[in-house]
Amino acid sequence: MIRTLSFLPGNTPNMLINGETLGADALILDLEDAVSPAEKDTARILVRNYLRTQRIRKTFLIVRINATDTAYWRDDLAIILPEKPDAVLPTKVSGRQMLDTLTAEMSRVEQDAGLERPTPLLPLIETAMGVENAIEIASYSDRIMGLALGGEDLTADLHCKRTKEGQEIFYARTRLVCAARAAGVNVFDTPFTDVDDMEGLEKDAQFAKALGFSGKLVISPRHIDTVNAVFSPTEEEIEYARLILACIRDAKAQGKGVVSLRGKMIDAPIVARARQVVEDARQIFGEEEDTDE
Repeated sequence: MIRTLSFLPGNTPNMLINGETLGADALILDLEDAVSPAEKDTARILVRNYLRTQRIRKTFLIVRINATDTAYWRDDLAIILPEKPDAVLPTKVSGRQMLDTLTAEMSRVEQDAGLERPTPLLPLIETAMGVENAIEIASYSDRIMGLALGGEDLTADLHCKRTKEGQEIFYARTRLVCAARAAGVNVFDTPFTDVDDMEGLEKDAQFAKALGFSGKLVISPRHIDTVNAVFSPTEEEIEYARLILACIRDAKAQGKGVVSLRGKMIDAPIVARARQVVEDARQIFGEEEDTDE
């Protein structure tokens, strides 16, 4: 289960070395915005070497490549894909045509490298066109592991001001969640960019969770623990979920078709949420698997 995805500049050896100690579920090794044109080659080599040293991985490793309208992305793929990153984060993904171009090149590199499995993609949606084509992107192919929202570039494309309250990206957030869930993939919220506002971060993460996001991108190591906590079930939630599943088991054993708990009817959506809470707890905390079968 991925709750936090933390960006690390690909041209900073000390940050790469310490990356897996930060506590994030996934690291995004950045070859794009964090790296100047003069350092692109150096960053590719550093990220390549880092991937080589992390053959046994505790953290999910994603590489953010440069946009397909630049001169850099093909070199990014040629150097990075043979090292088998867990996923690639393409930027400013706008629709099927862009993904066709990207995956054709990925398939060529993967075939030349003798890779047996296609590398998953986590498209970063940060344009108005990408938002409107979210379901097309989310359901593009089995390579798509989820969608991620980039609020800063999106608001620039929308010609509006980026605010902490986030009203200007509310539509984009809900559209991405609906598209991802319809396609059966995960969806990750945009970073909270004020490094020092921990109260604002928690509020923003809670709102994203309430909308249905799987987790959140982070740009500061200081944000990781808060986001992890927000996107983890509480002890009370786990206990209640287990109680629901126990009630379902008892009802089946007694041949009951109608179940209530604490005065509330337990219907299929409530059971589905309970199962998800228990599964999340199992993945995060190593809780024993529960079942209502």
